[in-house]
Amino acid sequence: MNELREGPADFPPPPRPTAEEAAIATGRRVVETEAEALRVVAAAIGEAFAEVVALLAGIEGRVVVTGMGKSGHVARKIAATLASTGTPALYVHPAEASHGDLGMITGKDAVLALSNSGETAELRDLTLYTRRFHIPLVAMVGRPGSTLAEAADHTLLLP
Repeated sequence: MNELREGPADFPPPPRPTAEEAAIATGRRVVETEAEALRVVAAAIGEAFAEVVALLAGIEGRVVVTGMGKSGHVARKIAATLASTGTPALYVHPAEASHGDLGMITGKDAVLALSNSGETAELRDLTLYTRRFHIPLVAMVGRPGSTLAEAADHTLLLP
């Protein structure tokens, strides 16, 4: 007579991936996640992006890129990439800008300010400086209606 057993079946557990297989799988997941993030950003590119490209291509001076914290790390990379591909650019730390580095920014430059919240206190003096001297200000923010977005001549809203 066949009796049904209660409890787990007597099947062996599935084989565990090797360290190499796990590393490969993790690497693929990371790249797939990053690729999806890039697709989202690509879909958000529109007219505002074209306006900023035209502005930055037409300035006589440099693209001054700034940001605090993680946005500062991204800003440094943007400045380095622009400079290495032929667009005069530099990074200015927003906290240092308030203590003498604002003089590095001229009326021929444009400022690209990065802040996810758009409320970074350290960007305040730099923002006021751009307004006072009529220096084009581009905000790259994650929040529409933020202080930085409202102060800027152009805003690139990140998804």
